[in-house]
Amino acid sequence: MIDTDSGFVTVLAKRAEAAGWQLRQASGAVPPQELVAMKLNAVVIDPAILGDEGWDYLERLCSTLPDLSVIVCTGRSTVAQRVRGLRFGVDDWVTKPCHPEEAMARVEAVSRRRRRGRVEAEEGPLVAAELEIRVDQFQAFVAGESLELTRREFELLHLLAGSKGQVLERETIYQRVWGYAMAHGDRSVDVFIRKLRQKLEKRSSRWAYIHTHFGVGYRFDPEPAGILEEELRPADPNFTDRSQEIHDEVTVRT
Repeated sequence: MIDTDSGFVTVLAKRAEAAGWQLRQASGAVPPQELVAMKLNAVVIDPAILGDEGWDYLERLCSTLPDLSVIVCTGRSTVAQRVRGLRFGVDDWVTKPCHPEEAMARVEAVSRRRRRGRVEAEEGPLVAAELEIRVDQFQAFVAGESLELTRREFELLHLLAGSKGQVLERETIYQRVWGYAMAHGDRSVDVFIRKLRQKLEKRSSRWAYIHTHFGVGYRFDPEPAGILEEELRPADPNFTDRSQEIHDEVTVRT
């Protein structure tokens, strides 16, 4: 833990010890190579204590040690700051003041996702229709071209694909991807599903991968995005296509 908030660190250390964790505390930037030697599962850091160097250190930490879970626990921050941190590799962001139990729960959630990802990476890529999901690269590909997913988008896609054919409730998705309970009225899952669909359609327009179950959640099940007109038309030679006629009727009524 890289923080100088003695009260918070003391309480957290006691809780961590009771849970059987080993917690080390530093009051300044620790060189990444030293963190490697410590064989840590996670780092909880308040970049504000590092002053102007805080952001540079945080970015260097995430890029140098991509397998290390990084949780920012700091005071007030702007949306731009949180987005910036999450985009260059921060796994979670907690705003102070926060309860030590919440901080520990966030560390557990992030570490759990990391462990699950390492195990799944050893099992090889997941292939569905034209899509290849590579856990070892935290990315998905179509015909060798990356979908350029963010970390959160990838985790969302991987969760859905790993539960192929099953309807996952929004609350379940949020709990497993974000790592904690979804607040009432939070639409994050829907927003990220929309972004994910846009990227999937851009690279693999012939397939529909994610299906909505209104009022419940989402299901991953690759299906052809559209059926050819010839497949819709019955074999009866007397069949008449009334699509234009119906269109004209609707237009007149409108």
